[in-house]
Amino acid sequence: MAKDSVYRITELVGTSKKSWEDAAANAVSVASKTLRDLRVAEIIKLDMVVEDGKVAAYRARVALSFKYDPNK
Repeated sequence: MAKDSVYRITELVGTSKKSWEDAAANAVSVASKTLRDLRVAEIIKLDMVVEDGKVAAYRARVALSFKYDPNK
């Protein structure tokens, strides 16, 4: 029988000069270097940085869940 699991959710903001998709992917990529057992990434907000009337960067706020193990 499989053990019940608990997941923690953390919020991250990824950025990209190219697109919102890249911004979200950047958030997950960086998080995967320090968090184990990533499960689901939910995009909860998209916005842009505007400089001199032009889009300078795309930002994606991501809620990322990962398996929680208080013993590690």
